[in-house]
Amino acid sequence: MTAPISIQLYTVREALAEDFTGTIKRIADIGFVGVETAGFPGTTPAAAKALFDDLGLVVSGAHSPLPLGDKQNEVLDTMAALGSNRLISAFMPPDQYKTVAQIQQVCATLNEAYAVAAANGLTLGVHNHWWEFQQAEGRYPYHIWLEELDPAIFFEVDTYWVTTAGLDAAEVVREFGSRAPLLHIKDGPANTEEPMLAAGQGVMDFPRIIAAGEANTEWLVVELDRCATDMLTAVSQSYSYLTQKGLARGNK
Repeated sequence: MTAPISIQLYTVREALAEDFTGTIKRIADIGFVGVETAGFPGTTPAAAKALFDDLGLVVSGAHSPLPLGDKQNEVLDTMAALGSNRLISAFMPPDQYKTVAQIQQVCATLNEAYAVAAANGLTLGVHNHWWEFQQAEGRYPYHIWLEELDPAIFFEVDTYWVTTAGLDAAEVVREFGSRAPLLHIKDGPANTEEPMLAAGQGVMDFPRIIAAGEANTEWLVVELDRCATDMLTAVSQSYSYLTQKGLARGNK
């Protein structure tokens, strides 16, 4: 079954900072089924959720700090306001992925965060960049993830960063299997220096990648960190490419 299409709102962070309501309305007008949050410039999680509901947008997940230490209550309150149970750790810096011991410590921290999340009715996921797919002491960090993390922790595979690291994104999606219900979709030249492009305009083989995860994929999430063209135009072009090719299901 074709997965519904969402957008990581970090993609349109500049537009949101200028006009949160207008930008979200534009996202809904394009036809996106869901949104994945990453901050709430000029508004609150509760107000954002009310806007999403008014526009028929589903919160497919939330990028968030881990629910640990002095961030715990804030994170849990945000998730409750959003009405979403899918909390996603978006970023662990590359200097924590230099040795196997460091990666094991990352896993221990994520497992600790999962225990807090689970105790509060939430699931915890991990979003990758490219350094988790580059070897450290002869091992791929993501293999250590698969060994060390609680099996209930899910993965949001950023297929572009996997490709940037030099691995086959379709094969990696197959390797994660049912533990990867979310795929991040971005396109471009697949390097860390140049800006990204709308889906379908770069080197990514999305038909093959999406087919690799089809049985397990619950959401396809468009994310462009930075773009060579106007961002909202690229977002609309990405939506059109993915839905018209039958790779994702939209509202229009």
